[in-house]
Amino acid sequence: MTGAVLAIDGGNSKTDVALVGADGRLMSAVRGGASNHQTVGRAEALSVLRALVKDAASQAGLPADRPVAAHTSACLAGADLPEEEEELRLLVSGEGWSASSSVVNDTFAVLRCGLDDAAETHWGIGVVCGTAMNCVAVAPGGETTRFLALGSLSGDWGGGSDLGDAALWWAARAEDGRGPDTRLRAMVPAHFRLASVHEVIVAIHRGKIGPSDLAALSPVLLAAASEGDTVAADLVARQGAEVCALATAAADRLGLTDLAVPVVLGGSVLTARHPLLTTAVTASLTARLPRAVIGIADVPPVVGAALLGLDEVGAPPAAAARLRAALTGRHYGDGGWVVGNPAQATPQMSRG
Repeated sequence: MTGAVLAIDGGNSKTDVALVGADGRLMSAVRGGASNHQTVGRAEALSVLRALVKDAASQAGLPADRPVAAHTSACLAGADLPEEEEELRLLVSGEGWSASSSVVNDTFAVLRCGLDDAAETHWGIGVVCGTAMNCVAVAPGGETTRFLALGSLSGDWGGGSDLGDAALWWAARAEDGRGPDTRLRAMVPAHFRLASVHEVIVAIHRGKIGPSDLAALSPVLLAAASEGDTVAADLVARQGAEVCALATAAADRLGLTDLAVPVVLGGSVLTARHPLLTTAVTASLTARLPRAVIGIADVPPVVGAALLGLDEVGAPPAAAARLRAALTGRHYGDGGWVVGNPAQATPQMSRG
């Protein structure tokens, strides 16, 4: 006996794997480290996936030495080009986890999370703002558009990494006198339990604070903005404008501007539902896409990967509903998926 779908959401900071039955029953769910091949390398990425699939199979009571599902649906960060998707699909297929496999960029998982399971076609715009930024859009007829999402190289700004860098940049200039005063001057070193921004910068220079630690400064930035800090508030407004720029550019490309297009927001920065950022994003989007239906994903992206897989195997909408019920309002704790994370509350929908 196997699952219908082996769902994989591979990201820059974590990887989720779930086994789902044809009826939508969640058979197992496990979490591990990063599996973006662009940052950890393909060998390490595949090693992470192998270990997690083995754990998921064991948790579901299945032997790991044979196929564990009918179909593997992998949504992976770093699958930015069609050729990368195909290269990664061949690697995944070669593991023999299932009879068939598909690999797409992880933005497709976020988009599918927020779409109507009973709809004949699944279309809309998905914007991810986590460690970095990305966007994908699918038209009612199936045409898609996406972005390179290769950081500043492809004109991107935003997400936890850029917000953290910006928070440190302004804090440094406030401390040495080159820039305006900001609450970030005190809040950034306090976050690292250091006495000054100078000490933070030296710790980074000497490798004691890493890039992922800087990305964790985004909540500090949002807190400063909530306290009325002008510098922080301007950065939050810029982040909201970037989310809108991605969504509206995608809508323009596919002719969705005048439609009641679903816009699904995902990624850790957006699913935190910070009031200032949520308001900025919603205001910008409704001004540019007045008929848009805006929602924040209320299930982990691995559910989107599983839903794409259930679509592929022809499962009924009731299966999708059962899967959503299993993971809505939950987050991953030390013991597995648990209830109680306020950042995973019911999505706030807005129609302009």
